[in-house]
Amino acid sequence: MLKSMTGFGRCENVTNEYKISVEMKAVNHRYLDLSIKMPKKFNYFEASIRTLLKGYIQRGKVDLFINYEDYTEGNLCLKYNSVLAAEYMDYFQKMSQQFGIANDMTVSGLSRCPEVLTMERVPDDEEHLWEILSEALVEAAKQFVESRQIEGENLKRDLLGKLDYMDSLVDYIGERSPQILAEYRAKLEEKVKELLAVAAIDESRIAAEVTIYADKICVDEEMVRLKSHIEATRAELLAGGSVGRKLDFIAQEMNREANTILSKSTDLAIADKAIALKTEIEKVREQIQNIE
Repeated sequence: MLKSMTGFGRCENVTNEYKISVEMKAVNHRYLDLSIKMPKKFNYFEASIRTLLKGYIQRGKVDLFINYEDYTEGNLCLKYNSVLAAEYMDYFQKMSQQFGIANDMTVSGLSRCPEVLTMERVPDDEEHLWEILSEALVEAAKQFVESRQIEGENLKRDLLGKLDYMDSLVDYIGERSPQILAEYRAKLEEKVKELLAVAAIDESRIAAEVTIYADKICVDEEMVRLKSHIEATRAELLAGGSVGRKLDFIAQEMNREANTILSKSTDLAIADKAIALKTEIEKVREQIQNIE
């Protein structure tokens, strides 16, 4: 299925411990450019996040936003530093002996000494946290891809219509080209008659001039290649997948052929159609920039 490079996806995963919301949006870009804005707590998961999303996205400038609420803020534990407490007691004993005073240190007094007792948060279970985060990422990515597919189908319909119109322009040029030669021959014969003022005309000379003129304005090869490029573009659109780069290359080739047809044109009607063809190809190229 064809996918646009513009898309949006959002998911919120709520548990008893956390609420994690993931939002992602994208615009067209030649390659995959993934920008992640998230709490520092999740920096550890950045490589895993990028790997996961590459399974859903091939191209585009993607902005990913991760918000986080922790419901376990009261999940604290008391830490006792026995080594430091022993040092305190050792120094208190030395001070008692040095100054000849009683060591009246109590347990409660010792506990108030700096760093003997500290409050620490229970470390997060990273595996569990990643499980919650990855679920939100996957759901947001699925919504993101779905929005791209919907837009991609709209792009496909529009592009197929443009290709049909381009086909009709090429067909007109193909039908008009032989008429130009016939008209040129008739005008040439008329001019020769006027110049020579005789009825007899050297048909071989006329045929030679027409042949030279035909070589100059012949666009048969360009039309064959253009038809082939149009059909190739149509086939790629119907096949779907990540075809944006390939279609962009084909569109450049179509534009080259249209330029050649226009440069060879000596007929106003064909020139008008060639200009219309170039205009339509440019529209196609603009639309292709939005295809993944």
